[in-house]
Amino acid sequence: MPSSQGGTGALPGAQGCRAVRAVPGLCPAPRDAGHSGRYRGGPAPHGALPGAHPVPSAGCGGSEAEHRLYAALFESYNQFVRPVKNVSDPVIIQFEVSMSQLVKVDEVNQIMETNLWLKHIWNDYKLRWNPADYGGAEFIRVPSGQIWKPDIVLYNNAVGDFQVDDKTKALLKYTGDVTWIPPAIFKSSCKIDVTYFPFDYQNCTMKFGSWSYDKAKIDLVLIGSTMNLKDYWESGEWAIIKAPGYKHDIKYNCCEEIYPDITYSLYIRRLPLFYTINMIIPCLLISFLTVLVFYLPSDCGEKVTLCISVLLSLTVFLLVITETIPSTSLVIPLIGEYLLFTMIFVTLSIVITVFVLNVHYRTPKTHTMPVWVRTIFLNLLPRIMFMTRPASDEENNQKPKSLFTSEFSNLNCINGSETKCCKDGFVCQDMACSCCQYQRTKFSDFSGNLTRSSSSESVDPMLSFSVLSPEMRDAIESVKYIAENMKMQNEAKEIQDDWKYVAMVIDRIFLWVFILVCILGTAGLFLQPLMAGDDM
Repeated sequence: MPSSQGGTGALPGAQGCRAVRAVPGLCPAPRDAGHSGRYRGGPAPHGALPGAHPVPSAGCGGSEAEHRLYAALFESYNQFVRPVKNVSDPVIIQFEVSMSQLVKVDEVNQIMETNLWLKHIWNDYKLRWNPADYGGAEFIRVPSGQIWKPDIVLYNNAVGDFQVDDKTKALLKYTGDVTWIPPAIFKSSCKIDVTYFPFDYQNCTMKFGSWSYDKAKIDLVLIGSTMNLKDYWESGEWAIIKAPGYKHDIKYNCCEEIYPDITYSLYIRRLPLFYTINMIIPCLLISFLTVLVFYLPSDCGEKVTLCISVLLSLTVFLLVITETIPSTSLVIPLIGEYLLFTMIFVTLSIVITVFVLNVHYRTPKTHTMPVWVRTIFLNLLPRIMFMTRPASDEENNQKPKSLFTSEFSNLNCINGSETKCCKDGFVCQDMACSCCQYQRTKFSDFSGNLTRSSSSESVDPMLSFSVLSPEMRDAIESVKYIAENMKMQNEAKEIQDDWKYVAMVIDRIFLWVFILVCILGTAGLFLQPLMAGDDM
């Protein structure tokens, strides 16, 4: 029970609560009795004994101990002085980087943006205490701006502050060990090698060190051998292969002192699924369309149109690629090489297609087929490529030879004695056939008269036949002209068909050549990053 001497008695810890009134958040100030709702001389709250003082909260004693500890530690502390007893002693800084997130890799500007936690551990002899004197408190958290801390910065920072923000608090241990883990978002410079884009591997380094203290003042010790990835948030575009750390002691040209630094090498691999689906597969499909140009018949008239359409599509893809790769003239990215290879591929197909169309539409009036062309493209190459050409109709070629006999027989057959051989238009060798025997006799007499009447010039027997009327001779001449014209047209058509077949053979040759070049070129280009990945 509290003392009844005018309310002047206090419970244990009340004086401590009054003492920490000026420290916000540590303990509530004692209530004055002269105000409403206060205990001293005023109405007591419901259930409270008259003259009783309030019981402080359970945490008030701990807050008082922390207040006394805080006041004792920073009463004469100077955060601008290195925490060493001898000026020649260095401060040993244990340093570790934890990767929280790989935010972005900007290939165009060659910047890597990361979210890191920088762990600093050092010992400050001026921040030691005996836990028994302060309620057993072994740890205390203080604003990092009130203690000395190393000025460790990111040397290869590209954008933003080089140094981390000091708004986070540091953890003090009674032994003087200080642990400070500030988070920071860095945009560091990274040389992007786009040779195998989008199957590329990158090596981005992050160099940390003190900007003003040399090794005689601050010495860095690497915690572990690699970057801490326990709390890493997986990226959707990049995978971290490994992140080893190294310590270096470097003497720069500007100064005589040696400056230590800790450098992390971040080996990352691009996840190519997005680029494979949206860029590579469409390019492959478009490039394979080029092969079909040589399988398209020349008579359709769309061969050149297809080639130009493929070329325009690849040009659009190349414009899209240039927005995602860095503007460098040192190397050509893999996808750029493939697009360039395909564009040359398509351009050659256009040239070859124009030549094939020129061969396809040749005629006897414009071109004469050389013997070597006929030998190579009509006889040799079709057998090598297993091309079979339909055979010509021999009967149609031999039928005009029996035209004279047929006409002569039909004109001289006697009505009523005509047999099947006369109807078919030829003279048989059967001596029992009266119709054919009569024709042979007439033709023999006609040949004898013709020999006697024409001594120096050769005259067509049909036209010199004296028994025919002038109208019949004109009709026979017209029929003969038509037959000769049809024969010439057939010969011209055969030559045109030969040229078309030569064009078809050329198309088939380049069809197989382009298939092989397309497959080998594609495999040769896209196997390079796989072999380079095995070397890593």
